[in-house]
Amino acid sequence: MQRSRKSSGSQVGQWAAVEPSVIPDWEAAHVFMEVARCGSFRAASRKLRQSVNALRRKIDEFERVLGAPLLVRHVNGVRLTQEGSEICNAALQMEMASFGLIQARNASEKKIEGEVRLAVTEGLGTFWILPKLVEFERANPRLLVNLRCAMKSADVLRLEADLSVQLDRPHAPDLIVTKLGRMHLMLFAAKSYINAYGCPTSPSDFIEHRFAILSDYERQWQQSYEKLFPKISPVGFVSVCNNVSSAHFSSILEGAGIGILPTYVQAAGANLVPMHLGVDYGLDIWLAYHPDAKRIARVQKTIEWLIASFDPRRFPWFRDEFIHPDQFTRHYRGEPVVSKLVSIQADK
Repeated sequence: MQRSRKSSGSQVGQWAAVEPSVIPDWEAAHVFMEVARCGSFRAASRKLRQSVNALRRKIDEFERVLGAPLLVRHVNGVRLTQEGSEICNAALQMEMASFGLIQARNASEKKIEGEVRLAVTEGLGTFWILPKLVEFERANPRLLVNLRCAMKSADVLRLEADLSVQLDRPHAPDLIVTKLGRMHLMLFAAKSYINAYGCPTSPSDFIEHRFAILSDYERQWQQSYEKLFPKISPVGFVSVCNNVSSAHFSSILEGAGIGILPTYVQAAGANLVPMHLGVDYGLDIWLAYHPDAKRIARVQKTIEWLIASFDPRRFPWFRDEFIHPDQFTRHYRGEPVVSKLVSIQADK
């Protein structure tokens, strides 16, 4: 192999470069190490599944970039030059560093720590997710769940949250959307209200009663009200109107009036009087997140926990079919799901 060449009329050694023009890439260093380990280009060719000529070209280019001869070819294979031994030792350190990088990546993928931003509707967050969050946090002590409870859904695509549990299905094509279950709503009243005003036995009795209403940003409650009570003014009929679920729940518990609540509050210990008088409907519960978020271990763990927390097979009040709260004990066989916040308020 020719080791020198003429340039500008004078002999210039091929290895005259003082500094490489570019930093050698790991692939070239890896090929060089395998040839040195195997002792020949032919053995390295079988191991790397590349042709002998391809390996020779890569080593020649590697030597040119480094500006030093690394291997001496002979009949039985190759041996390292002094420069080659030094480069081989440096390449071994590169290899160890790459192994450390892979191990760090794998550990990061499996590590359940850091912050997960979870956006959820205010009622579900306060009365269902938060009570279950304590146990989840104890099982994952290095995980911080930043719970954002609001009536308005978060925009996951704009990174307002990592995960969003909401009642309106997102239609953005870039989101992963999973149905968690179905929330059923019906009329409830406190026992104190029933003692004071009696219990309606049919929708025609509603005119003699008082109602607590949950408003919303789009004022859809007005449309629902007009559908349920056509031509009846809310003045003197609606006793209180709240814009958050927790206040609405409290107003019903305090006996301010009859109101619509999700049936799961009864399972959580509300101790209210359910009234199945034809005023009940359901809303699907959706989980939305960006596809890349699932690749993060802590987010994936939270997704699995959320799916389990709304599992309709375990929690009958989240099934597609309506189940009256009086029948919960017949369908639910798990541990009590009573929320301390709900039960304390209900016991007032």
